[in-house]
Amino acid sequence: MRRAWRQIPGWQGAAVGAIAFVALLWLVEMVDVLVAHRLDHEGIRPRSDEGLLGILFAPLLHGGWGHLVANSVPVLVLGFLTLATGIARGLAATALIWLLGGLGVWLVAGSSSIHIGASGLVFGWITYLAVRGIVNLNLVQIGVGVLVLLGYGGVLWGVLPGQPGISWQGHLFGAVAGVVAAVALRDSRWTRSRWTRSRSPVV
Repeated sequence: MRRAWRQIPGWQGAAVGAIAFVALLWLVEMVDVLVAHRLDHEGIRPRSDEGLLGILFAPLLHGGWGHLVANSVPVLVLGFLTLATGIARGLAATALIWLLGGLGVWLVAGSSSIHIGASGLVFGWITYLAVRGIVNLNLVQIGVGVLVLLGYGGVLWGVLPGQPGISWQGHLFGAVAGVVAAVALRDSRWTRSRWTRSRSPVV
């Protein structure tokens, strides 16, 4: 089965991954509705022990169907493009955005707030895709980044404090984490590290 998975073209694997993640978000919201939205309290609660654990759950939770619908298309498109950079690399970038962005919210946001939603991932994917071409000096990647900015760059204004009830901290730290991911997973370093691992002796 592992060999069969490896034979799937990268873009198909990316599409399956993005669709599966969006389906998971909808499933979680259905469960949340059934339990009277009690899951929404499991998000990031800044500087509390329980809220630290919420970093793992926050991107999966949404404040109602409207919130989820608004995030679904960007998650589908940008998640696909991120995984299309390479499944392993895309997953690594997503993990960095997920954890670093959530940690930033936990450290900085107001203590009486609860932060949920996949918007932090969306902002992180935007900056990851926009910056990686510059970091790698790759014209194709730069072109993809330009298209992403043309399509979604306007939402980056969401990193600024504004509308009540919107986690601008999640947007801000998600975007910062996306830049970090682009640098940390740049082509030269990623290729070299994977090559080194493949040549390392088994002990």
